[in-house]
Amino acid sequence: MLYNKDGDMMRLRNVKNKQQIMDSSNYLVRNPKEYRGSWNKIFNNNHPIHIEIGTGKGQFIIGMALQYPDINFIGIEKYDSVIARALEKIPEGIPNLCMIRMDALEIEEVFSKEISTIYLNFSDPWPKKRQRKRRLTSEVFLEKYDSLFIGDANIVQKTDNAKLFEYSLCSLSQNGYRLLEISLDLHHSEIEGNVMTEYEEKFSKRGQNIYYVSANKKLSSERKKS
Repeated sequence: MLYNKDGDMMRLRNVKNKQQIMDSSNYLVRNPKEYRGSWNKIFNNNHPIHIEIGTGKGQFIIGMALQYPDINFIGIEKYDSVIARALEKIPEGIPNLCMIRMDALEIEEVFSKEISTIYLNFSDPWPKKRQRKRRLTSEVFLEKYDSLFIGDANIVQKTDNAKLFEYSLCSLSQNGYRLLEISLDLHHSEIEGNVMTEYEEKFSKRGQNIYYVSANKKLSSERKKS
């Protein structure tokens, strides 16, 4: 299930031809675990790799790939119908972009010491207390992310959910991250280079604030060398 900003369940629309779309796409990596530690082979270069967990219908990750051709981007999405819509949007000829259909809980099985930045855009807030471990900025996930990064850990989050944002700031801080940039109203801030998601466009048109944080953590030199 997907959740709206108030934590209410939203029904996921089924895409009848989703399997056909996925099977025919050149951008979908169907065996991602085989590339763990060697995603540079997919892109045939050693450029930095950025991932978006919960890429939705793909507007953000496609826009980023077009804007930054010297960075490789990977969009990760759990739901077949959603990733099918994203795959339909991708124009031909974007060599620095690919997509994965997977659950984020398996992320350590797919990447190892090769990611430069993680984007968390409008993630499910999982509003109930018993659900907090499912939040993508919970300690459970932050510990998983440590093994993904090459060099420092960098996380960028955008959300319209104030409670999730507050939780994320505390969780990041408590788990060794420095909060580099924070905005309670991204679209009226001095932060440059923002690429909007579909949700972001919709929420901003309603006048809702978009919350933003970029965070960094220094990982031990021993871990980097291992």
